[in-house]
Order: sequence, then structure tokens, then C-alpha cells
Amino acid sequence: MRAGAVLAAVAAALLGASSAQAQINNDPGMLRGNEAGGKSSAVPQQKEKQFPVGSSWAAISLNDKTYPIGPSRPYFTLDSQFQLRGFGGCNTFSATAYPLRSQGFAVSPFAMTRRSCGPQIDAAERAFMLALRMVQKWDLVKGQLVLQGMSGTIRADRSL
Repeated sequence: MRAGAVLAAVAAALLGASSAQAQINNDPGMLRGNEAGGKSSAVPQQKEKQFPVGSSWAAISLNDKTYPIGPSRPYFTLDSQFQLRGFGGCNTFSATAYPLRSQGFAVSPFAMTRRSCGPQIDAAERAFMLALRMVQKWDLVKGQLVLQGMSGTIRADRSL
């Protein structure tokens, strides 16, 4: 009789332990160390910025050197299919570009027309295209798009 009572006590203890474990598994608050029904102590996540897909941008500076307003000012758009299209100052271009997590950015090699617009404009276009191709990070600062990479920083304003 005593053996039966001991077995019943052990079975009840095991059943109670599995019930408590089931409660912990079903209550996410318990997994964080909170008591059932208590408030969450999780740190709020900062919402990640979304790249402004579909907007047109006119370059205003490269490495703090201002682009003059005029026909050779570079501009570009990234559409919802991640096609980057634009004008480098003399030639039109297209590429595939991907906004990445943590405001990263990756640009494929360019397809580009091959006009020449004179040594000064061609050099400015090469510098812009190299900076755009090497972009690694982006941000929106006071309404401007800032693209940063190993070859420089491009600042751009929204355009029509």
C-alpha cells in the first residue's frame, strides 16, 4: 500500500511540473521573466526607415561640392522594381539598386549611353557615377537623400 501511495505522489508531482512548463511555454510573458499578466519589459524597437521608392532626385552636391542648376545636373529615380534610372550629367544610365536593412544600399554595374560632353562635364559625370556605384548607406536628412560610400557622399533634393 505504501508503494502505491509513493507512486501516486510521484505521478502527481510530475504532472504538476509538466503543467507548469506548459503554462510557461504558452505565455510569452513568462519566457521574458515576467509574471503572468505583467507588463512587458522589452525595449521598444526603432522603426526602420523605408527608402523613398518612386521618388525622383536631383543631385545637389558631391563631397560638398555643389552642382550648378542647369542641363548637366545629375538626377535619378529608383522605381518599385528596383530599377535605378537617371542622367549623370551627359549620359543616361540604368542599373539595379537595392535598399538593404539598416539603411544599406547596393548598386549593380551601370548600363550607360556613351556621349561625350567635354572634359569638364565628362569628369564630373565620372565622379558622380563612381560615387553612385559605390554607395553603401543612405539616409533622409531634412528632406534630402544622402548617399554615402567609399567614393564620396551625394546629397540630392526631390525633383519633379
